[in-house]
Amino acid sequence: MKNTFGNNVSVTLFGESHGEAIGAVIDGLPAGVEVDEAFITHQLDLRRPFGKISTPRQEADRFSIVSGVFNGKTTGTPICVIIPNENTKSGDYSKNYGKARPGHADYTAYVKYNGSEDYRGGGHFSGRITAGLVAGGAIALDLLKKKGILIGTHIKKCAGIADDGFSDYDADIKFLSDAKFPVLNDNAKVEIISAIEKAAEAGDSVGGILETVVTGVPAGAGEPWFDSVESMLSHALFSIPAIKGVEFGAGFGCADMYGSQMNDQFRFENGAVTAETNNNGGINGGISNGMPILFSCAVKPTPSISKEQSTINFINGEDVTLNVTGRHDPCIVHRARVVVDSIVAITLCDLLSQKFGTDWLV
Repeated sequence: MKNTFGNNVSVTLFGESHGEAIGAVIDGLPAGVEVDEAFITHQLDLRRPFGKISTPRQEADRFSIVSGVFNGKTTGTPICVIIPNENTKSGDYSKNYGKARPGHADYTAYVKYNGSEDYRGGGHFSGRITAGLVAGGAIALDLLKKKGILIGTHIKKCAGIADDGFSDYDADIKFLSDAKFPVLNDNAKVEIISAIEKAAEAGDSVGGILETVVTGVPAGAGEPWFDSVESMLSHALFSIPAIKGVEFGAGFGCADMYGSQMNDQFRFENGAVTAETNNNGGINGGISNGMPILFSCAVKPTPSISKEQSTINFINGEDVTLNVTGRHDPCIVHRARVVVDSIVAITLCDLLSQKFGTDWLV
């Protein structure tokens, strides 16, 4: 059983949705990195639910850093962040144990862990676990910002409603860093929130697409094959619950393009290498080329819905019907964006330390 990702810089997630606590261990960061606890709180607030478009489960997310930080700076040893669970209703799940919720990991977790899994609220498979990822990722995000590397994510589309695309990358990233609902167009915000609320009223859910840009990454990071920028980021992104697709740059659209359209033609601008387009998403041969890294993630609709669904009872071996109870999100797209930013930051710290060494991160 393994819950660790990364080579030079790694993250380990622990805890269960209705257990005593959740958290993360970040290992491999060099000594001397400033840790801003106010920024960690800010990032956790971006992940928290709000209004009719999120779960009614509210957690304070009061975190404690119990190792790896002294006098406000990293010591070079593993950083352990713990977040207590304070608002659990496990009875919502015990009465339906054995009934596989469609779209969830109930059945597969039962098979993998031989029936010893903590099934309450999805256990270790719950989106609740991403709070630890966000807390640890905040340290990496702040570190990269000081190195001139910025990361921002917005809702590209949700419930079939599209947001504006990125225009001024750094300005858009700055705006999104404080936006509770991460869209760039106010009209799209109103329409998307209305669509989510309608889905909730109908006992259903919606999904969407997140678009992320990373600026300031120097050329030369990444390996040509198994540790390419695309493969490492994809590995990390697909670890986020509900992510079902990842594409870089033009993505699947490149299948309908000519080579003359797809190729990003290079040129010098004020002595620096740049390209006229960015269809490759800032990556050539698995290695960063200095252009903004651009990618999108497809987020599936939340599987917990109150509509009656057909399923199985894997304990009794019976076909049954199920109405999912408990507290659930009609959409997780807006909450997932800060999780994307966090795992991308940790992954980039890993990739950059492979190229330049961990001390470069200080």
